[in-house]
Amino acid sequence: MPDPSPQQEPIDAEIVEPASSPPVTPSVPDYDERGVPSFDHVRARIEGRHATSQGMTELTAETPESRTIEQQLTERDAAAKAKLDEIRGSLGR
Repeated sequence: MPDPSPQQEPIDAEIVEPASSPPVTPSVPDYDERGVPSFDHVRARIEGRHATSQGMTELTAETPESRTIEQQLTERDAAAKAKLDEIRGSLGR
């Protein structure tokens, strides 16, 4: 009967210690070593988003469509007030 596990030559190797990895440096200066953003960076992003939102609101208010919608809301509010006054008058107030 043949031998089921043929003889293999031993492997000659040495153990290599892993090189110490360099410290992680953030690619953006507004972050620390762990990747956490600084307070100033977060504040700047929030202020930037707020300014963008404010600008979009102002630009939107200047469009003809926006003026039409505002006019419709004003007319609807006036009609609702008139109807409420009518209902109150019919109740004797």
